[in-house]
Amino acid sequence: MQSGQDTAAGPDGARRLYVYNGGFLARGRVRRIVELAGYDIAVGLPGPDGLVGVWGNSPTAHRGEAVAERRDASVVRVEDAFLRSVLPGRSGSQPIGLLIDHAGVHFDPSVPSDLERILAEEPLDDTAVLNTARGAMAWMQEAHLSKYTGFDPDAAVPEPGYVLVIDQTRGDASVTASGADRNRFLEMLFVAQDEHPGARILIKTHPETVQGFRAGYFTDDDCNDRVSLFTDAVSPWTLMEGAVAVYTVSSGLGFEAIMAGHKPRVFGQPFYAGWGLTADEFPVQRRQRTLTRAQLFAGAMILYPTWYDPHRDCLCDLPTVMEALAAETRAWRADHRGWVASGMRLWKRRPLQKVFGRYVPMRFEEDPGRARALGRPWMVWAGKADVGHEDAVRVEDGFLRSRGLGAELIPPLSLVTDDLGIYYDPSRPSRLEHLIRERRVLRPDQVARADALVRALTAAGLSKYNLSGEVPDLPKGQRVLVVGQVEDDASIRLGAGEIRTNRALLEAARAAQPDAVLIYKPHPDVEAGLRDGAFDAAGIADVVADRADIAVLLDQVDELWTMTSLTGFEALLRGVRVVTTGAPFYAGWGLTEDRGAVPPRRREDVSLAGLVHATLIDYPRYFDPITGTACPVEVVVERLRNGPLPRPGLANRLLSKLQGLLASQAHLWR
Repeated sequence: MQSGQDTAAGPDGARRLYVYNGGFLARGRVRRIVELAGYDIAVGLPGPDGLVGVWGNSPTAHRGEAVAERRDASVVRVEDAFLRSVLPGRSGSQPIGLLIDHAGVHFDPSVPSDLERILAEEPLDDTAVLNTARGAMAWMQEAHLSKYTGFDPDAAVPEPGYVLVIDQTRGDASVTASGADRNRFLEMLFVAQDEHPGARILIKTHPETVQGFRAGYFTDDDCNDRVSLFTDAVSPWTLMEGAVAVYTVSSGLGFEAIMAGHKPRVFGQPFYAGWGLTADEFPVQRRQRTLTRAQLFAGAMILYPTWYDPHRDCLCDLPTVMEALAAETRAWRADHRGWVASGMRLWKRRPLQKVFGRYVPMRFEEDPGRARALGRPWMVWAGKADVGHEDAVRVEDGFLRSRGLGAELIPPLSLVTDDLGIYYDPSRPSRLEHLIRERRVLRPDQVARADALVRALTAAGLSKYNLSGEVPDLPKGQRVLVVGQVEDDASIRLGAGEIRTNRALLEAARAAQPDAVLIYKPHPDVEAGLRDGAFDAAGIADVVADRADIAVLLDQVDELWTMTSLTGFEALLRGVRVVTTGAPFYAGWGLTEDRGAVPPRRREDVSLAGLVHATLIDYPRYFDPITGTACPVEVVVERLRNGPLPRPGLANRLLSKLQGLLASQAHLWR
């Protein structure tokens, strides 16, 4: 035990925080965030002016409060932030942020908290902060983010026109701090019926009540022909959209109701009441300031919380934590029912299991009938899709894949899933095509994120496979790069148009640019002898850039010709003029010169930022090899730039070498 005479400062200048709750002492996420916030967790007795940490107004808080009073120490109250995790803490999910308050606790109006001081006294007029707030509010609604995000955003809600009454868990600290009890909830329900005669009343049950962790204040006995309990796990944003009015005591959903455009009727005294954005039954008299939604959000979500980045193990800002939560939420929503997969080569199954099987292990089944009979979502490797796979989700490598070739059995850091088609098949719409169309208009925060991503990619010289190699000296003049492809690749078979071979592409470029410096870059798989497409280009091209780093090469050319290669997209990121002879996913949006037959449905002009957002942020799923979890694209960019990265195991390395020796027999394993 540490002496009460210990100094207030711990190692590295951190302030000692004396705690009497095992949750702080465990080597978990809460302790880590507290330590990163500048506190040294300690046991023992604090000296005068020391700090005692307690968890909100929890049942164990009295221990720390008693010690603080006896030792003339200050109480620091810690609580979960307003965005927490996919599932509730009682399900084992770790928080992504904490509220660390030296004045009070945000849900207890008896003493002004640090949050109340921010909302009452801070100018809240910084343009950058308010713009971040507006973007984050819109992003929360678009991605259906809430404190807990473990719900299906497409789950059905009742027909619009209902009055929403929000239940909470019995004994919730925010309820008791507001002086409320079951009678207050019954009063709220009575007022809701009285103020909306004839309207349907929907009582939204708390998720922890539905999962059996804690009882709520309402029961079936409170229902009648107009009033019903609603227990489905749905998006609160969709639920708010259909409501004509919202009633709450002190629920966090009341805060989200404000963000959704409601002016909720409040029967408690939560932090968001008293600022002109709620109708308050029991007003807090000292709160007299009028705030905008953006100002309230900025105070509560940007200035007040301590946010944690689980991928970089550091504190971070709100947009960064939202990126992480959105990625994990997307993975849970897609994967928590389990997948059955078809057409997956044996070496791919372990990496796929890491990405898609974290919540429920994947099942692999080749027979379409038996796969459907399992009653799970069904996926098939896009290149293996055949008759009978029409209703399966297509899966393919992502556009920032790895440092090394898939043909060399390097596991991917990104994968795409497509419920409509697949991005390289222009004969039918793909999910990527829909996303590109949706991104014709971007919010300022989305433009900023896409632009920052482009800068990061180009500064780091990243591409799909990130292979290093010397770039030969290039003659001066108009430099035109022609990129070769694997000639039996699905993107050639489905989207190449009239020009279908590397030789024909190079000849077309030479005919169109007779005086240019023509540079031919073979595909890495072809260079490695693993795929078809090799030919002698020396008689047509001025330079054959064998095994050259494509990212370095793109920085030295003025124009690029391609059939359908992803390199065309990578060239657009670097401001290179791109000519397509096929119909790759990035053709037809006003950013390329298209000489092939691009589908007529692609006729809108899309900005480069819109194309980047759809292609690299919205469409793929990314996997962090360090934490073993879903992550945003920015984390994969950092891993590719700085490492460490996954490598194939010994068995895969041996298999890769064997494939190279038997490249002419590739049909046996592809």
